[in-house]
Amino acid sequence: MAVFETTKTVSVEESEPLRSDANIAGPTADPVPGPRSEQPDAPGGAVDVARAAPGGNGLPASRAAQLAVAAMHRTGGALPRPQETRTMIVANQKGGVGKTTTTVNLAASLALHGARVLVVDLDPQGNASTALGIDHHADIPSIYDVLVEGRPLSEVVQPVMDVEGLFCAPATIDLAGAEIELVSLVARESRLQRAISKYEQPLDYVFIDCPPSLGLLTVNALVAGTEVVIPIQCEYYALEGLGQLLRNVELVRGHLNPELHVSTILLTMYDGRTRLASQVAEEVRSHFGKEVLRTNIPRSVRISEAPSYGQTVLTYDPGSSGALSYLEAAREIALRGTGSQHQEASEGKL
Repeated sequence: MAVFETTKTVSVEESEPLRSDANIAGPTADPVPGPRSEQPDAPGGAVDVARAAPGGNGLPASRAAQLAVAAMHRTGGALPRPQETRTMIVANQKGGVGKTTTTVNLAASLALHGARVLVVDLDPQGNASTALGIDHHADIPSIYDVLVEGRPLSEVVQPVMDVEGLFCAPATIDLAGAEIELVSLVARESRLQRAISKYEQPLDYVFIDCPPSLGLLTVNALVAGTEVVIPIQCEYYALEGLGQLLRNVELVRGHLNPELHVSTILLTMYDGRTRLASQVAEEVRSHFGKEVLRTNIPRSVRISEAPSYGQTVLTYDPGSSGALSYLEAAREIALRGTGSQHQEASEGKL
């Protein structure tokens, strides 16, 4: 298991100061519609609770994840919900940096905290759909039908069974041809934006998982949202090619979406045992400043194993270092979006 040096959330003992008290997180909005699981009578350690999933004493994975959240944040894991839907584009033209992993685990973390979250899988490989346990073979209604055929988004969205409040618009292999088919369509850059705006169910967050390219699918994502989340792998080539993504963000902001901005940089695959990882992290933080989350995501076998079971790491092994790191990263994101008071909290004034 990788050493997780730069964040505080590596043990239950250290998580006590990070709880979402009312004077930090503010009043919680009305609960998500629909029944939610009851809170534990006497929360124990997050690691002890979480070891019940996926194969311990028969406790369901989703229940174990909820108990882990409750044990980690003594108030039951509640975080302030945004006043309006936050649409976040997870993008990086480099492959293998953790875009899909970051998308599904941040989404699951926020849903476990009580938010309603939609994941839009915009990658033809459909890895986000796989990780969330969503069927996405060729005959399944998918985001391709929304973009190319004009089908309502509500007709393709499916609930994620393991996490209450989490939904997914899956991708199928048909999406591979969408880049070419979109070229001749009217308003080709804003078709996803219009589909999301017409979605009638209340949502707190929309996460869009982009393909590792800067084509029309990624442009559709950049037009549809306001916040760009960039996962950066703690390796030598971390910043190579990132300039082109940032230039594209500027172009889209200048011509199509003036509210677009890079709000979050997340360091992934961090291995504190190596000097290289520390050097990359230091360089990224010096270059991007406050956009970089304090939480790093460590290299973790559990994170890599979870998709093969059709799960996020939050339900596969809620007590692992990867799960706890994504929980804390999601908490930072939630607090950053709720005003200056919560911004200060997320920057360490806890």
